[in-house]
Amino acid sequence: MRRRTESSLAGLRSRGYLRGIDKIGDTELLSLVLGSICGESSGAVAQELVDCFRGLERIGSAQVEELMDFRGIGLARALRLQASFELGRRSIARVREGSIRKVRSPEDVARLMIPEMKGLDREHFKAILLNTKNGILRIVTVAVGSLNAALVHPREIFKAAVVASAAGIIVVHNHPTGNPEPSREDTDLTVRFARCGELMGIDLVDHIVVGDDRFVSMRERGLIGV
Repeated sequence: MRRRTESSLAGLRSRGYLRGIDKIGDTELLSLVLGSICGESSGAVAQELVDCFRGLERIGSAQVEELMDFRGIGLARALRLQASFELGRRSIARVREGSIRKVRSPEDVARLMIPEMKGLDREHFKAILLNTKNGILRIVTVAVGSLNAALVHPREIFKAAVVASAAGIIVVHNHPTGNPEPSREDTDLTVRFARCGELMGIDLVDHIVVGDDRFVSMRERGLIGV
């Protein structure tokens, strides 16, 4: 069994090398990342992952313990999977940060952040730190919450802004449900962020809520700048 598995992986590596790694399918890519699994077919385990999580996006946001529930996946292999997805996310984020150097509208923020944040199974709060001309200085993660909420305090948001000497800030967070409609808590947080920004001299430019491929701008809703 082990020889057949290693032979299958060798053939897959050869195909990836000869045809290009971008020409092989999702399950095969996962199989390459998983590598040789004692007593198991890495292709079968990869297919089980895709079937159970219904695609790559949710595999990429799975917790270590969730991945370790699958046969043949221990701590080291679960961390390897997480690392491969995180590298992909960071690569995409760096490219988009380079292509969108200045924020002119909520649509710019959506194009920048939705590919990174959609499909996450927990709420993530991110801060886009801006200079005086709305150019992007940095994008930082300030809080990661539970399945349906992220506990975030204004001091965490504005600490990053102070350290970066930012003139303005855009807060972005996702709704794992896929519905970007702001909750009462989102509205209250936006008001608190805006007030704190006024006191500190750091402009809250917007608070964007992401849900799958959709978004809501709190500024466009009239909650900021009134």
